[in-house]
Amino acid sequence: MSELLRIENLSAGYGEAVVLHDVAFTLGEGQTLALLGRNGTGKTTLINTLAGATRQHGGTISLGGQALHKLAPHQRAAAGIGWVPQERNIFKSLTVHENLTAVERPGKWNPQRVYEMFPRLAERKTNLGTQLSGGEQQMLAVGRALVLNPKLLLLDEPLEGLAPIIVEELLRAIRRITQDEGLAAIIVEQHPQAILAISDHAVVLDHGTIVHADSAAALRSQPQVLERLLGVAR
Repeated sequence: MSELLRIENLSAGYGEAVVLHDVAFTLGEGQTLALLGRNGTGKTTLINTLAGATRQHGGTISLGGQALHKLAPHQRAAAGIGWVPQERNIFKSLTVHENLTAVERPGKWNPQRVYEMFPRLAERKTNLGTQLSGGEQQMLAVGRALVLNPKLLLLDEPLEGLAPIIVEELLRAIRRITQDEGLAAIIVEQHPQAILAISDHAVVLDHGTIVHADSAAALRSQPQVLERLLGVAR
């Protein structure tokens, strides 16, 4: 399997504050990485750094052999980064369909495929972003990242604050996107068992450094390790 993402000696943060320290790992094409850790350990900062939304103090990031760390956020999107931040950042004054067509790039993912993935959005394609529930906004945020036709999808706590039925719907969609469609992804989540079940690899951060890296299956089968690293076994 070809290497897609390579991060070496990455240090980054906000202004002069350094949050990440010498982070390094690789991810192959079509693989999914569960990015885990307690609150405040640097998970969101790492996702934001890949998207270009922090200040990088050192190290390199390459995607498909292209140096990402030298690019502005919009250039990283063009290079193949699809980012779904915690805040979702949909265009709330636009309709669902306008949100998708405003950022659409050529490729296999288009608004129609997003509607097939999320029938709720098809039913609400003329609704404004402000008229959507939290779960529908999250589906739209994922769909908007998909129509960029990225090489790597970044999902920052996609299940946070959602009703159980919506969580199950989103998990099915993420599984299809990654396992069936073969899109590489990095997923930050506070529900480790749910994400480990659909991931290939796992990395655990603590105080901005990697303290554990293993296959997702191996970490999922070791509740005592999850308890020690995350304070939660299930």
